[in-house]
Amino acid sequence: MEIKLHTIPIRELFNEYTNSDEEGVTGYGGKLNIRPKYQREFVYKDEQRDAVINTVRKNYPLNVMYWVKNEDGTFEVLDGQQRSISICEYVKGMFSIDHKLFNNLTSDEKEQILNYELMVYFCEGNDSEKLAWFEIVNIAGAVLTKQELRNAVYTGPWLSDAKRQFSKTNCAAAKIASKYLTGTAIRQEYLETALDWISAGNIKKYMSEHQHDHTANELWTYFQSIITWVNSTFPNYRKEMKGLDWGELYNTYKNKNLDPVALEKEITRLMQDDDVTNKKGIYTYVLTGEEKHLNIRTFSENMKREAYERQKGICASCNKHFEYSGMEGDHIDPWYSGGKTNAENCQMLCKSCNRRKAGK
Repeated sequence: MEIKLHTIPIRELFNEYTNSDEEGVTGYGGKLNIRPKYQREFVYKDEQRDAVINTVRKNYPLNVMYWVKNEDGTFEVLDGQQRSISICEYVKGMFSIDHKLFNNLTSDEKEQILNYELMVYFCEGNDSEKLAWFEIVNIAGAVLTKQELRNAVYTGPWLSDAKRQFSKTNCAAAKIASKYLTGTAIRQEYLETALDWISAGNIKKYMSEHQHDHTANELWTYFQSIITWVNSTFPNYRKEMKGLDWGELYNTYKNKNLDPVALEKEITRLMQDDDVTNKKGIYTYVLTGEEKHLNIRTFSENMKREAYERQKGICASCNKHFEYSGMEGDHIDPWYSGGKTNAENCQMLCKSCNRRKAGK
């Protein structure tokens, strides 16, 4: 791993600057890819963009930038895309500051900007070294997400096709699944979710294995299958469905003979049950039957104390005496059979009996 600090005048950054949808964003004599495949779109607001230019005009220091050096001698911007584009777009004459375009400045003012030196770290190394370094840079203050860091390492034809489906505003994934996913496509969170589902959490391994594939059809087809299964299994959408681990549920239950009508009836009942405090967990519960996903409301201290005094400290199961701290509240009529979490349905069991009952 080699990391070196360089000073790059703005005139060199702006040399052969281009910004187009077809050819991307380049500069530094055509050797710098300012918006690599793993980077997001330009997101600076006008005031942020203007602040960059005013910092340069006042000759104040900008934060250090990070470039990745490739084997062919070209570079990619890891951190500094927004600042670089702001600077180059101003020099190109695409916006004004204080009602002055770059071309309206005096010769001295122009030279001051073009001679302004940017502080840039060059980094080169193998994939694992780069990823480790990128993660350190991110901790130190860069703004890339974990998936953007992975994209920086595993760039290639597969990633380009995957981003087309998952990483643009109004991309295909957003159109069919935004109501089920958290985050945004532009921050690579849709892509990360799909990769997490198909790889069972081993995203780096999956991206490494498919880095040089010509298309991401496997990922896109798999993702579509999940969303189709969700729509058919749970046709009545609720906001609680957003952000659930649908990939894991699909992988486990896709071949099960599920009854959407019966599932919907149970979901409706549970949504109206005050004892269910985690409504999002209902969807996992109706498939797994595991009550832990529901966070069933527990008996209050008053309810348990009343039951303890009523029982005179005697466990309702083994009939042995225990201190209050050695006992736990239990539903006389089980919750899953319709028993409520109220004083009338509360009994105290010793911890051993309560664990034994829960395991049945």
